[in-house]
Amino acid sequence: MAGSVKPSLMSVHVVAFGNERDGFPEDNQQSSLIWTYLGRSALISATESSLLLNSANHVGNPVFTEYQACVFGNVRLVVHDCPLWDIFDSDWYTSQNLIGGADIIVIKYSVNDKSSFQEVKDSYVPMIKRALNHCSIPVIISAVGARKSEVPCTCPLCSSDRGSCVTASEGIQLAKELGATYLELHSLSDFYIGKYFGGVLEYFMIQSLNQKSSEKMKKRKKSHKCHGVKPPQLEQPEKMPILKGEASHYNSDLHNLLICCQCVDVIFYSEDLKEVVEAHKIVLCSVSHVFMLLFNVKSPADIQDSSIIRTAQTLFAVNSEAVFPVSNQGSPCGPPVRVIVKDSFFCFCLSDILHFIYSGAFQWELLEEDIKKKLKDPGEVELILEKVKCILKTPGKVNSAKNCRSHQTARPLQLSDTSLKLFFNTHVLADVIFQIQGATVPAHRAVLVARCEVMAAMFNGSYIEANSFLVPVYGVSKDTFLSFLEYLYTDSCCPASILQAMSLLICAEMYQVSRLQHICELYIITQLQSMPSRELASTSLSVVSLLRKAKFHNSDCLSTWLLHFIATNYLIFSQKPEFQDLSAEERNFVEMHRWPSSMYLKQLADYRNYINSQKCHCIVM
Repeated sequence: MAGSVKPSLMSVHVVAFGNERDGFPEDNQQSSLIWTYLGRSALISATESSLLLNSANHVGNPVFTEYQACVFGNVRLVVHDCPLWDIFDSDWYTSQNLIGGADIIVIKYSVNDKSSFQEVKDSYVPMIKRALNHCSIPVIISAVGARKSEVPCTCPLCSSDRGSCVTASEGIQLAKELGATYLELHSLSDFYIGKYFGGVLEYFMIQSLNQKSSEKMKKRKKSHKCHGVKPPQLEQPEKMPILKGEASHYNSDLHNLLICCQCVDVIFYSEDLKEVVEAHKIVLCSVSHVFMLLFNVKSPADIQDSSIIRTAQTLFAVNSEAVFPVSNQGSPCGPPVRVIVKDSFFCFCLSDILHFIYSGAFQWELLEEDIKKKLKDPGEVELILEKVKCILKTPGKVNSAKNCRSHQTARPLQLSDTSLKLFFNTHVLADVIFQIQGATVPAHRAVLVARCEVMAAMFNGSYIEANSFLVPVYGVSKDTFLSFLEYLYTDSCCPASILQAMSLLICAEMYQVSRLQHICELYIITQLQSMPSRELASTSLSVVSLLRKAKFHNSDCLSTWLLHFIATNYLIFSQKPEFQDLSAEERNFVEMHRWPSSMYLKQLADYRNYINSQKCHCIVM
């Protein structure tokens, strides 16, 4: 079959998505399907293979690795290996270009990573289907690895390991949805890589080259008919600026709250009434039903779990007697609640336990190490850990070491059905009320101070808000402010529209929450990029108005991107009345970077005139 490909300066582009590595370090390229195939393929000479593998890390983009080699003699093979599916979220433009330029697409996954497979199936495969847009590009789905079940089964319809592994039937179903070829690669051996995966890939490579040769001959025949005059070449638009997101610091914000001891409303004491550590009811109740019971957020009837009730009664006692030292701390709602810790060993380790809880309640190994430094008896260490597990217990569920260990990979503050989101926009434990547009919004100072530096200065400084229970808010709507508070409580937001995202961006800029600004910027960009040209031309949304607001509120990345967006869609925006509102400097930028360029449009008009004068059908139009 290789002999049917005529020698020519042609290329084949393969794009591979997904991480098939199971049990290998991320930087171990030798465990990669693509790396292994290119290193062993008979199509690539030993010299070429060595060169290819040695230079792999020096070519390409941080989100993918680019490999290049010659196959079938003088055909250039270009492979882009993208192990992280995040490229569809963080760099939409690059992901669309990769799919648009692909001759073959490979989707790979580990059969032992069920959660990753489910995310790919639900979130990213639909994106690939939309990007392909009914194009006849061959797709290969490669299920890599041997399933880690006690009794392995080769039956495609077997569901014995369905809970932890990706079954063959699930992979076949995904292949049917994409119209793809499904391969099971139990190992990266010569048989599976060279003969099985390589055979299918090389077949599609030959098909692609034959198709390109046929299309090239047709173009040559058409160009000869038009007396050899070629139409002007339309250059690609400039690459849009890439917005880099900001990593979440939700965990560290709450942990710093404990360290700084701001807005304290709980003080723990030993049995001899010595102060041990200060804390915050809102954080403790967000992860523990024991503390919800202790601080009267829930009653025993609400919880209906005797072990949680027993833990609260045996470990803690709330005491309001006047035998404690007078403290000036506390919110306008009153002095801190004083809690006596009945267990002396637990009291001795309480500071470490609270650091564990405030850090997200998932670093069990670190907590165990800290407790071992204080308690030498292994039995006492195990008892303290068991009591921590009881504090974090979900009502009605049985705790086990295995379950608690599995929380190490879970997201912070999600060990039970409760979280900070449970207390968002509720009066439970609220110690501040915002007055906005004639309505009231309850909140918790500890969360606000931990998550927002402007709020921290406002509630801890010499401002009037520091001692006020009612705090008025101006310059923002109630819905926007609620979305802002929701982000502070949950570290996520979901604007309903571009305009709402811009309003939220302005609020985030007012309170100096930079990560929320970046999230809103990315939402606006994603929504504008997904608009078809026809919708973009007919929409009443003013992109120039968005540009004005982005500049006024110091969103430099968004304003630069919007200018590029207007220039890239010049033929649409130049017909809109809002185009005249651009400043002279902005107009010059747009004219300089416009697409298509004025030079191309002039050349196209000249070419049309020539074609019409020769009475020849235009191959472009």
